Amino acid sequence: MTDAISDATTRAATLLAEHRDSIDRLDAILVYTLAERFKHTQQVGRLKAEHDLPPSDPAREARQIDRLQRLAEEAHLDPEFAKKFLTFIISEVIRHHEKLQK
Repeated sequence: MTDAISDATTRAATLLAEHRDSIDRLDAILVYTLAERFKHTQQVGRLKAEHDLPPSDPAREARQIDRLQRLAEEAHLDPEFAKKFLTFIISEVIRHHEKLQK
């Protein structure tokens, strides 16, 4: 019986390590993807500042939130979580755009 428990524990530890490795890779992908996204939003912010456009575009933001919620549903991710996540990102983008306008 002890060998069976030991084998099961070893298999569980191996699976746990594999899942954690996958999570670590996905976290890296998220960070690099966000960095790429913010490179583009910085360019947008510069364009807005150069042309005296407002730092926020509420209509686009609402469309983006709706779009992301639909994508979340397709991906079987909680749409409310997706909305909170994008809302946070949008607030950071607006904050950066406001800094560029000063």
